[in-house]
Amino acid sequence: MRARRSSVSIPTTLFTWGVLVLLLLLVLLPFYWILNTSLKTMAQIQRTEGIYVPRPFTLEHYRDLFRMTHFTDWLRNSAMAAIGTTLLTILISSLAAYSISRLTYPGRRVLATWVMITYLIPPSLLFIPLYTILRQLKLVNTLWALLVSYPTFTVPFCTWLLMGFFKSIPSELEDAALVDGATRFQAFLWIILPLAAPGILAASLFSFTLAWNEFLYALIFVQNVELKTVPVGLNDLLFGDIFLWGQLMAAATVTTLPVVILYIYLHRYMVEGAIAGAVKG
Repeated sequence: MRARRSSVSIPTTLFTWGVLVLLLLLVLLPFYWILNTSLKTMAQIQRTEGIYVPRPFTLEHYRDLFRMTHFTDWLRNSAMAAIGTTLLTILISSLAAYSISRLTYPGRRVLATWVMITYLIPPSLLFIPLYTILRQLKLVNTLWALLVSYPTFTVPFCTWLLMGFFKSIPSELEDAALVDGATRFQAFLWIILPLAAPGILAASLFSFTLAWNEFLYALIFVQNVELKTVPVGLNDLLFGDIFLWGQLMAAATVTTLPVVILYIYLHRYMVEGAIAGAVKG
């Protein structure tokens, strides 16, 4: 019986590992190709020499990227927009999700439905009215335009995610705090938020990633070269049918690393938050 079980499990194990290795190659191959291209000389890129390993490798594309472009400014703008959007999103979405999931008032279910409907609206349908509003507020061509517009697509999703997480927290803990003399806001701040930390972390990661990679709003609302974000600024490296592949790949490597590092260290909490929000919502 043991021999039969081992004979059955070995092929299954080999098949499982084969699938995992294949998926790993599919995921890592693009990143390796980006890094590999960024370390090649322009001659190697144009002549397709040293396809798999750059010989010799060079850092000239990284030097040119930081010296000859506004890439440092683009990185700073992207970081400011992404971090500011994440903080604003968590503030608004946590309060909204708590209100919808824990309080009772007329129109609560309708509000929850509209949160989901708002998330389903494509951002490409909103940039025209948003541009009109931002122009009236004199925020066009400033980073404030991004901080105001980005929450329009991050807040609905994060609110929906945190609603499920708040519902998974036993209400008895909050009731006990209220009986002991705490206010509703104190119970929310000191009881609910610490217990919902994985969900808030997951919402923060999603919000940061969406804001970091956003292209359409940043392209339309900001025209100043020094105020562009990285996704829009990289367009300056395209001249008609001429592509500066070395600098483009170097920029892709630099901008991908922060997000990859965040996901490597925090992916467990992100998955927990996403599953809890989906199941309990």
